Amino acid sequence: MPGNETLLFVLFNLFILAMLVIDLGVFHRRAHTVTIKESLIWSIVWVVLALAFNAGVFIVAGRTPGLEFFAGYLIERALSFDNIFVFVIILSYFGVPSHLQHRALFWGIIGALITRSLFIAAGAALLSRFEWVLYIFGVILIYSGGKMMFEKGTEVHPERNIFIRAVQRVLPLTNSYETDGFTVRRGGKLFFTPLVVVVLALETTDVIFAVDSIPAVFGVTRDPFIAYSSNIFAILGLRATYFLLAGVMESFYYLSHGLSLVLVFIGVKMLLGAFVHIPIAVSLGVVVAILAVAVIASVLRNRRLSKRQPPPDPAADGQV
Repeated sequence: MPGNETLLFVLFNLFILAMLVIDLGVFHRRAHTVTIKESLIWSIVWVVLALAFNAGVFIVAGRTPGLEFFAGYLIERALSFDNIFVFVIILSYFGVPSHLQHRALFWGIIGALITRSLFIAAGAALLSRFEWVLYIFGVILIYSGGKMMFEKGTEVHPERNIFIRAVQRVLPLTNSYETDGFTVRRGGKLFFTPLVVVVLALETTDVIFAVDSIPAVFGVTRDPFIAYSSNIFAILGLRATYFLLAGVMESFYYLSHGLSLVLVFIGVKMLLGAFVHIPIAVSLGVVVAILAVAVIASVLRNRRLSKRQPPPDPAADGQV
């Protein structure tokens, strides 16, 4: 990116901070159950903002950075769908009331933004000094893609998380969500609500996903600002997507297979980078094609399964 990169980061972070203040301080100042309509609106808002920012990158920096941002955003957005499964498991395990789920996800994603930022900064620093780190990233992606292809579902065990267990032992916790916040006073003493543990579970789990996503974005761009901004936009849209798709994510049966192929492709691209140059437009086309085939195959599978289901028995409904 041309110009002062530090200024770019500062202005971008100020914009993101302003959007987060509007989100939590205005539209979600009071804890409430998020409706489908509300989640759809915010999903569209974050996608439109990302695409508008992408258009700005095209205009200011040119075609290649613009395609790199779009490829990075698409890959990170696709990978973030796996987070939704984990969110469902964690929020269900801790029995988070529906009106507190937005708040838990908001602060969990804030923590994820901080850790992703640190990981991207570390990755960019390593790549600028040690070119061979790119090959390590490639191996990580190929391994992660292969593991995702053959493993059966995503398993999360919050009770085994060492950080969560430490917090439960150290902090005085209440047994229920007594307030909308993280603390409550009893007899002059300060207690923490289970919401603290939930946010910690969301943040520590995201670290695992970052191991895949950060190398993946560096597989399509070496520009730290492009990697950072595309990752941030993908993560910020995740919260609204959760409320929109949490109940139907299991319908995308082949999505995990498609994501695994994307990771393997980016990993191979990294390993072959010194010998074969794959243009960003070609990489973007391959990623779009893989994800499109995965979604279409999932839809066709659902239709096929629905046709196999026997029609309802009238006698069971008391009609006979």
